[in-house]
Amino acid sequence: MDEIRVWIAKSAIAELVVRYAALNDAGDWETVASLYTEDGRMSRPAAPDSFIEGRGAILASFRARPPRAARHIVANVQVRLEDADRASATSQILLFTGSVAPGGGLPVLPNTAPHVGTYHDKLLRSLQGWRFVERRGSLDFSIST
Repeated sequence: MDEIRVWIAKSAIAELVVRYAALNDAGDWETVASLYTEDGRMSRPAAPDSFIEGRGAILASFRARPPRAARHIVANVQVRLEDADRASATSQILLFTGSVAPGGGLPVLPNTAPHVGTYHDKLLRSLQGWRFVERRGSLDFSIST
C-alpha cells in the first residue's frame, strides 16, 4: 500500500473507534452492532475474558443493559495495518457513567472516579468499510472502596 492509502485506512479506523463510543453513548445499539463483522466478538472492560460472540448476540447484550447516561472519552488511538484488509488498533477510554435524570434534565453523575481502560481491536475491511472482528476491553485501574 502506498503512503496515502495507509493514512486513509488509519484515519478510517481511528474514526470507527471514536464513532463506536459516540453511538454507544447515544444508545444506538443497532448501529453499534453493525460495526462488527457478522461473527465479530467483544468483551467489556470489566470482563475482558468473557466474550460475546456474533453480531446478534452483541446487539442483544446492549439491548439488555439497564438505562444509563454515559460518556466515553477516547484517546491515544494507535492503528497498525497488517495488510490492505486487516488491521489492529489500541485505544484508551475514560468512561463517565451516571443515572438518567427524571424529566429529561442533566444526568446525575455519582461521586466516584470514572473508569479508565484500554481496547485492543482486530479489524477487517468489508464492502461496508472497516468493521470490528474483535474488541477486547480491559480496565487499567481498579477503583478503591
